Amino acid sequence: MKLAACLLASVCLLGCARPPENEVVVYSALDQEFSQPILENFEEATGITSRVKFDTESTKTIGLTQDIIAEGNAPRCDVFWNNEILNTLKLEKRGLLAEYRPKAAGDYPAMYRSPEHCWHGFAARARVLIVNTQVVPEEDRPGSIYDFTEEKWRGRCGLAKPLFGTTATHLACLFAWLGDEKAEKLFRDMKTNDVRIYSGNKQVATAVAAGELAFGFTDTDDAMIELEDAKPVTIVYPDQHQGGMGTLFIPNTVALIRDAPNEAEARRLIDYLLTAEVEIKLARGPSAQIPLSKKVRMPLRVETANSVRPMEVDFYAAADKWDTAARFARDLFAAAE
Repeated sequence: MKLAACLLASVCLLGCARPPENEVVVYSALDQEFSQPILENFEEATGITSRVKFDTESTKTIGLTQDIIAEGNAPRCDVFWNNEILNTLKLEKRGLLAEYRPKAAGDYPAMYRSPEHCWHGFAARARVLIVNTQVVPEEDRPGSIYDFTEEKWRGRCGLAKPLFGTTATHLACLFAWLGDEKAEKLFRDMKTNDVRIYSGNKQVATAVAAGELAFGFTDTDDAMIELEDAKPVTIVYPDQHQGGMGTLFIPNTVALIRDAPNEAEARRLIDYLLTAEVEIKLARGPSAQIPLSKKVRMPLRVETANSVRPMEVDFYAAADKWDTAARFARDLFAAAE
């Protein structure tokens, strides 16, 4: 009887050690309110349960990226759903992403997918100016990132601390596009002009909506929430003048983790995310994501890289500038809250 009990206990322990079937572990940097409904739709369509680890507001994408790096020899994550791109490239460079060619990969522009098929971009956001229309007359609205350095806006404009999330990505892209010297001067001039620093893009958008700021840099998803809540704000796509750098569009990215515990389920989720149906849902949702699939043809609430001048950026070059830009930002904004 004792042997039988021990054998039964051993079987139970072995059973508990096996990874659950029909499950996929997702690390998601896209806000839970936007990504969770999509993952619930995936479960309804496939029967595959998503166990999700979301980022935190304080560390954003960097925290999840560091987790994947730390777990490199024994991955827990199957799919990394990133709401930006440069930290995904960091993982690719470390060899932590697996090659996968989704069925719909060819429906997306080449600049938004890995040449080695290690990640795929979809559902972009734009880096925009959100402007309070009660504070700033239409004829005086800012139109460029360089407006943050203008004396008349001293202490009246703001952006998120450029160490995390899309603001950090934006900074690295500026270092790649402008060169180190010009990018550093731009941000030093911002600091000299008392540009106000916030913990995140959402906080910038709400500060503008409340009239605390005249304008600020944020993402289209955070700007649209304020706009559609009937707040006195408008969106300006920056640097559209002749010869201007253009507006930066940052895609979501999805990647299969190398040696993922649930690889088959992970591939099915990636295939699901890279569909016109999912991009349409994200575009129609409160975050107003910008579809990248050429199969999506629908009226949008925001501009796209086809309707305004986009910033022509080499994301791999920007990824190479990440550490340089981050060190500069840490030193420059060390005292910022």
